[in-house]
Amino acid sequence: MSVSIKKIVPLGFPWETEDPFLFCVYHLDHYPKGNDEMGPVASLEGRSLGNDFAPNAQGWRMYHGHTVPGFPYHPHRGFETITIVNKGFCDHSDSLGAAGRFGQGDVQWMTAGRGVQHSEMFPLLEKEKDNPLELFQIWLNLPKASKMADPHFKMLWHEDIPFQKKDGVSLKIITGDYNNIPAPTPAPDSWAASKENMVAIWNLHLEPGASFTFPSIPEVINRTLYFYEGESCVIDSTRIAPNNGIVLNSNEVLLTNNGLEPAHFLLLQGKPIEEPVAKYGPFVMNTDQEIEQAMQEYRLTQFGGWPWPYPDNVHERNKGRFAKYPDGTLVEK
Repeated sequence: MSVSIKKIVPLGFPWETEDPFLFCVYHLDHYPKGNDEMGPVASLEGRSLGNDFAPNAQGWRMYHGHTVPGFPYHPHRGFETITIVNKGFCDHSDSLGAAGRFGQGDVQWMTAGRGVQHSEMFPLLEKEKDNPLELFQIWLNLPKASKMADPHFKMLWHEDIPFQKKDGVSLKIITGDYNNIPAPTPAPDSWAASKENMVAIWNLHLEPGASFTFPSIPEVINRTLYFYEGESCVIDSTRIAPNNGIVLNSNEVLLTNNGLEPAHFLLLQGKPIEEPVAKYGPFVMNTDQEIEQAMQEYRLTQFGGWPWPYPDNVHERNKGRFAKYPDGTLVEK
């Protein structure tokens, strides 16, 4: 094994992550044209609607959606969701009254904190052509001191996310600095808000023959590189096939695309929180007692209720990219 590599792990669904990350999933769906309801024009017969996750010959899934693909309302507490939409669109609605439509490279950063409900639907806006969707959803843990913070929702519009392209390398810096290029400010209660935690989320693309050097970091920092599309890459002298996660050591690491196709990677890096983790579905706390309390509070309060007409709420087809915040502030792109 290379001196730069701790281990190599095949990518499953979801991907295996290390503290401070809890979860990472990659969605790539080749959706067809949309119908009048912003669902697929294709037949849904034979699908396990409400739980359609299985890979299939059509190359797309409905997830928990019955009409529009996606995830109708569901609660979260105790962590953050970071949603990167490279292709297609996601419609957000939540129990705070916030809403948005984002895509084409935008990122949504949501701190669930003490509790929020939200829906994440994938409207198929195009009626005359296909609607491909590519997104990552990452769960970043919150330390005990921040688990009951007020919920917070913000957009990182793709126009504001640093993007560096040079010598066959394209780097999108969602959080974490690279070569003194700062990323947008994370949510205020996030583990990523403190620079000493060295949280980095980068989306990296290498053309054939291109190389990229990851800088050395303190040994305490966890760093995992996910090779999710391409033909082959090399770290030191170790050849790595796609659909693998590479847990990296802290030394300077040279990555080279030695394949004939572009290679695509996601980097997750950060100082571990090193606190107990108790998980039950959409709740992540430190103890089982706190999980039971979260479930009881959700049953009693619904984390503020649901102010939208449908559990799988989507916005008007002709609505562009936008964010409506809980205080009523509206940002349109």
